Amino acid sequence: MPKVLVLSVSAGAGHVRAAEALCAYANAHPAGVEAVHLDVMDFVPASFKALYADFYIKLVSRQPALWSYLYQKTDNASPRSVGERIRRAVERLNCRALIAEIERHRADAIICTHFLPAELLSRERRLGNIRTPVWVQVTDFDLHRMWVVPGMQGYFAANEEVAWRMANRGIPSASIHVGGIPVMPAFSERFDRAACAARCGLDPARTTLLMMSGGAGLGALDALAERLLEMDGDFQLIALAGRNEGMLAALRRLGETHRGRLYASGFTPDVERLMACSDLVITKPGGLTTSECLAMRLPMVITSPIPGQEERNADFLLEQGVALKAVDAVALEYRVRALLDDPARLDAMRDRIASLARPYAARFVLDTVCDALGNQAKGAAA
Repeated sequence: MPKVLVLSVSAGAGHVRAAEALCAYANAHPAGVEAVHLDVMDFVPASFKALYADFYIKLVSRQPALWSYLYQKTDNASPRSVGERIRRAVERLNCRALIAEIERHRADAIICTHFLPAELLSRERRLGNIRTPVWVQVTDFDLHRMWVVPGMQGYFAANEEVAWRMANRGIPSASIHVGGIPVMPAFSERFDRAACAARCGLDPARTTLLMMSGGAGLGALDALAERLLEMDGDFQLIALAGRNEGMLAALRRLGETHRGRLYASGFTPDVERLMACSDLVITKPGGLTTSECLAMRLPMVITSPIPGQEERNADFLLEQGVALKAVDAVALEYRVRALLDDPARLDAMRDRIASLARPYAARFVLDTVCDALGNQAKGAAA
């Protein structure tokens, strides 16, 4: 039974969710793969976690323009520059416990869903301290330079353009695999719309909008929901407040005014069932969230992309014709009205998703890694 170590970083939820998807597919893999997930932030000092993960989240939410500058600056920086060398040295000093934990597991292969552990392991492999093959899964529809880490066994790209960019940055074409972004197995299932709607007290025959995030710049989720509910039209709205209890309470108060039209929920592990009874999603364009929407064949209205990676995700989805973009609350209402008034346009967006959806990306990654391990074993035996 091969053992695979999956490494993520909880700077944003997407890297962790991709790792969890890989582990979920490993549990059902015909090769009997044993997968262990480690969050790098669980093995670093609290001060480093506060700087690396917590500061990132605050920066993108409070100072998006500054984050945009840093994203571009680091994308264009030379890996040999003084600043980049200092950054990697600081990371190494704070990740010694992680390296020890990786060595303890004695895995047959390692998959990184974030560039930080890939960078650390690249150096360890170069020095001969670790011989385990390391793979990198990019979790956006674009490629930042930090994902380009030398000495990896292979790289997984979300689409052909990301693969092209990898090769353009010097990654050997033979080590690049296009498989999508890993999502949980549930997003590959085909749920019964009527059954899912009944579970939530929704009418399966009515057009259903799913709002997954308000986002900075668009206003509070309850205000956006109220604006949409004041529109004409026979539709119902699902609004997800996540772990924000105050927002959930506000949405439920709003639901009392719009009985039968608003379903408010906090964090839910069954978002795929809500997607199954929805016709349109209003969301931020994170790589994982939008991959889940594509897997469920759901057109999107994109709101408040984080400068950098989410803006590039948005560009990809807009170019493919499977999403519209709302720059503010006025634009959001306009986009939703336009789609509700033109169901054929919404259907056309859904039809275009078919060629983009990759609900089995996690299975593809594990199959590729297991095949490489099998070939390696055969070569050693020969």
